[in-house]
Amino acid sequence: MASICVIGTGYVGLVSAVCFASLSHMVSCVDLDERKVRRINSGKPTIYEPGIEKPLAWAARKRRLVASTDYSDAMRDADFSFICVGTPSREDGSTDLSYVHKCASSIGWALAKRKKPGRHVVVMKSTVPPGTTESLEPAIRREGAKDFGLCMNPEFLREGNAMHDFMKPDRIVVGAAKQRDADAVAKLYSRINKPLLKTDLRTAEMIKYASNAFLATKISFANELANMCEKFGVDVYGVADGMGHDRRIGRGFLNAGAGFGGSCLKKDSGSLLHETRLRGFDAKILRAAMDTNDKQPYRMVELLRSLLGSLAGKRIALLGLAFKDNTDDIRDSAAIRVAKALVQEGAAVVAYDPQATANAKRELGGTIAYAPSAAKALRGADACALCTEWPIFAKIPISSFRKMKHFVVVEGRDILDKAALRKAGAKYSGIGRRGF
Repeated sequence: MASICVIGTGYVGLVSAVCFASLSHMVSCVDLDERKVRRINSGKPTIYEPGIEKPLAWAARKRRLVASTDYSDAMRDADFSFICVGTPSREDGSTDLSYVHKCASSIGWALAKRKKPGRHVVVMKSTVPPGTTESLEPAIRREGAKDFGLCMNPEFLREGNAMHDFMKPDRIVVGAAKQRDADAVAKLYSRINKPLLKTDLRTAEMIKYASNAFLATKISFANELANMCEKFGVDVYGVADGMGHDRRIGRGFLNAGAGFGGSCLKKDSGSLLHETRLRGFDAKILRAAMDTNDKQPYRMVELLRSLLGSLAGKRIALLGLAFKDNTDDIRDSAAIRVAKALVQEGAAVVAYDPQATANAKRELGGTIAYAPSAAKALRGADACALCTEWPIFAKIPISSFRKMKHFVVVEGRDILDKAALRKAGAKYSGIGRRGF
């Protein structure tokens, strides 16, 4: 059992803290938001993430997980500190590392004050450009810290599946300058029987970027393939199934849609593009993947226009606002971009999402209307645009669709029962799908 301090309680930080506590470690969290600290100490999550409620409540009740706004208090007994703060993108695509640098200085200050003897390992879990983790050493040392090491332990957590991904990962990566630090971090995961790779710091940082860049490229290829298939009258999902049986390709991430979003793929790929440009290299394949993704949400608008003509004055039921199902995250959501584009076309948008409405209101305000259910959104609509693959949308009864003004359905995610829609007389079109 180790004593761990997790700094930052967003998706990565809170999930990591709860899972480390579940692995029998003692965990303290640091967050400057007092409201978040109070909620965590009362056993209530600050994010929507399936499966986190019960283990968080247990850890808080047993005092295996305690949150604080005070670095010195949270790190008093910690053998490890995990940096899990945000690394947002700037307008030019570069990564804003200001939170990381502030965190490093605060860690150095707290380590200089504490009286516990022995080596402390500072672990970067935030996604950062190669070379960042090693660059923190002077800032930590400047504050008076002495006996400490640096590691990079990238996260590979999918929002909506983050608890599972932490406890049952495909692999665990630990980068370090010194073997003893890598061994110490690896020991924290000893109860997880999965491949563990030990590398140097920059390789670990690059593994995270390379993984997300590849996934982004694969998704964009699937979307471009879908757009091509439409021109030939071919169903892209049959093509993807045929491709997926090839072990060199695989079926995962070959589903077509309105584009990827969230806090990782677009941000990390943009950061990698920026960093490579600074070094005089043009990553053409990745740049093309990003360009394809930027255009893909507007394919939904084109399909609506092809079925309805002018969208001005049309009422569009928008199903889904989050960037994917099982999350309330709207960052870089294709659905948000579709909503904005429809409003620009003069359409009246009525949206429903099971979890993301509150966040969407902060982004979209009163430019669209919000329904309390999918059925209410569909009532009287000229068309339905399904943007997020929430499983409950696959269960919408045909009777709810029949209450639309015009039975027109455009699908950006492949979850609806096409046979049932066809039988009921719907006018349907989907990205990469044959319409009817």
